Amino acid sequence: MAESDNIVVETAEKIFADLADPQTINNDKTNSWQAPLWQALSEAGLPLSWVPDDLGGSGASLADGFALLNAAGRFAVAVPLAETMLAGWLLAQAKMASPEGEMTVVPASPKDRISLDADGALSGRARGVPFAKTAKHFAVLAHGKDGVSIALIDAAKARVEAGLNVGYDHSDTVTLDKVQPITIKSAPKGFEQTHLMLMGGVARSLQIAGALESMLDISVRYSNERVAFEKKISKFQAVQHNLARLAGESAAALAAATSAADAIANATSFNDEIYLEAASAKIRCAEAAEKGGGIAHQVHGAIGFTMEHILHRYSLRALAWRDDFGSESYWAVELGKLVANRGADELWPLVASR
Repeated sequence: MAESDNIVVETAEKIFADLADPQTINNDKTNSWQAPLWQALSEAGLPLSWVPDDLGGSGASLADGFALLNAAGRFAVAVPLAETMLAGWLLAQAKMASPEGEMTVVPASPKDRISLDADGALSGRARGVPFAKTAKHFAVLAHGKDGVSIALIDAAKARVEAGLNVGYDHSDTVTLDKVQPITIKSAPKGFEQTHLMLMGGVARSLQIAGALESMLDISVRYSNERVAFEKKISKFQAVQHNLARLAGESAAALAAATSAADAIANATSFNDEIYLEAASAKIRCAEAAEKGGGIAHQVHGAIGFTMEHILHRYSLRALAWRDDFGSESYWAVELGKLVANRGADELWPLVASR
């Protein structure tokens, strides 16, 4: 996924290169870059990539959408592209059309629950919802006495407490108090909140992998430009060792994330293989975000910690993305439960087949 091989990614990369240059954005204190970028993405149909044509979307494949998210990670895009794609995908599971404009999904944590009352109203509290403050609509997964439902609500009807993650992007608390949805339908048979969390986790894993690719490129370029003791720091063995470690973390994250994405794109349902792939990817990519970000900043020294340098746009977002849709510790525990319940002998053929 590092190189574009389809029109979706090529279109996105051109838009990102033109309107989401990291240094330009870093120097823009008014955030005037956001509206033109979102408009260009919307005109290209990218936020609704996973929504079928007959529901108002672009009808792109899951594979194309995953590749798009990896490209977005390489540019550390700070607009709700991934969130709107996930919201559109969730609504499409219930054959619901997606509205125009920014969206996000509620809940965004496996531990939060939204309830569906007998009168069709939605109630509950969800923490750490990405870009809830800027979203116009929420795609909501709710639990009622008859099972799981998927709803579309007007964001203005919810109470949103603004918050920021470590990357300085919105990570808000959404409270629904008997909110009547615009549309609500039953989720497909067998669809669970865990499936939404796994899908979101793979999206974040791909973004982390993309950010690590860029951190590696930035670090290699800096090491070939920075001179100390009359020679480039890339000639020092310690720096070479650090760059090799960073390359290893980047490669590991990309391999885990793309393997999980391929598994979902080629599967007909969320089975144990998907669970293993997606949970493992989130764990490994979260680990790589921490180790890789630290190495990149170490290579840059003091300059890498200044707000004027673009490195923090990638490292901080990669760290923030670790917690969305379940942290690495959460998925490690859940993965351990799966292995304990099913047994390693039963699950190993699924891993070996990959």
